[in-house]
Amino acid sequence: MFTYAIVRTPAATLTEGISMANLGKPIYPLALEQHAAYIRALRACGVAVTVMEPDPAYPDSCFVEDAAVLAERVAVITNPGAESRKGEERAVEEVLRRFYASDQIQHIHAPGTLEGGDIMRVGECFYVGLSERTNPEGARQFREILREYGYTVREVQLNEMLHLKTGLAYPENGILLTAGEFAGHPLFRDFKTIPIDPLDAYSANCIWVNGTVLVPAGYPATTARIEAAGLTVLEVDTSEFRKLDGGLSCLSLRF
Repeated sequence: MFTYAIVRTPAATLTEGISMANLGKPIYPLALEQHAAYIRALRACGVAVTVMEPDPAYPDSCFVEDAAVLAERVAVITNPGAESRKGEERAVEEVLRRFYASDQIQHIHAPGTLEGGDIMRVGECFYVGLSERTNPEGARQFREILREYGYTVREVQLNEMLHLKTGLAYPENGILLTAGEFAGHPLFRDFKTIPIDPLDAYSANCIWVNGTVLVPAGYPATTARIEAAGLTVLEVDTSEFRKLDGGLSCLSLRF
């Protein structure tokens, strides 16, 4: 169960964020409306939300998930793989110091890179995607850090996706949503998998929050499949953030 979440209000420079989506630039006022609705959804799930101020120096900084990886016993401050995002993690670390003791806060150091979007937690195990943003040295450091705190790490090589959680979501209860290159992946054969239609691949990025699965709005087939698995669904519109390759998990740190 989650008690807290951290989010960061999008800055007006959001329109200059990194994107491979080819969906046009986000409409900033609409992005603010969607972000506010996202916060309301988290609070509806019983989470206390800390809202960070926008930082126009970092157009992608509303995607706070990439700046840290959080567990009960440790907070790992990342070293983002995208050059324009290096530095976002400093403000996030300052907020996390309200919740974690100094000896619980660890760091990924260069030449290692790691982004939170490449980390998927399943119980006491953390899956790490090796991607353009997370390199083997970053994964190695992450594994060594988590070992000290009693967690395990498994690596997953990415060939197509931006981040691991671009095509995977774990909504608890042994269930795994899979899309793209992760469909039928042998590493996940022990899960009860819910395959996502290729046309709806964006909707694979869902988040479980205290018994409710937040799902991108506009994907009825995905919503139906999750509900058929016995899970409660709450739809949240993130269409403006999709234009920057961002999804539901990207917009918060939950712990």
